[in-house]
Amino acid sequence: MSDDKYVYVIYIAAPAEKIWKGLLEGEFTRQYWRHDNVSDWKPGSKWQHRRSDGSGVVDIVGEVVESKPPRRLVMTWAYANDENDKSRHTRVALDLEPVGDMVRLTVTHDEFKAGDMRSRIAMGWPRVLSSLKSLLETGRPLDTWAGMPAR
Repeated sequence: MSDDKYVYVIYIAAPAEKIWKGLLEGEFTRQYWRHDNVSDWKPGSKWQHRRSDGSGVVDIVGEVVESKPPRRLVMTWAYANDENDKSRHTRVALDLEPVGDMVRLTVTHDEFKAGDMRSRIAMGWPRVLSSLKSLLETGRPLDTWAGMPAR
């Protein structure tokens, strides 16, 4: 396990409850992330990051570690083919803190193992969260994956 930690902070002009829904509910996530995050979001529950193109493909899986709506969510994060190998799971903490008429959303992604997860999330989180911010503030998401090679 690496001591490496990825932290990304963004300020969003929306209530914490709306940002929470934006992070977890398919109604929002499929607009800016092209995925549905599927779970009941209770500690101990599994979650899936499932493509919303109708293919049913699950790209990321994990388990909910902590859930305190709408302030904090901690979950494990792994490629679907590593679901049963807990040593390959990373951890993501989403913290929402009201600051005046906006919310500071801090994503802390850590517990990286060998492989390319660290480089991929460092590219992905800024794009995803910028698109979420645009969706919540303007009603329109960004083209999150513009300019990215097809997977």
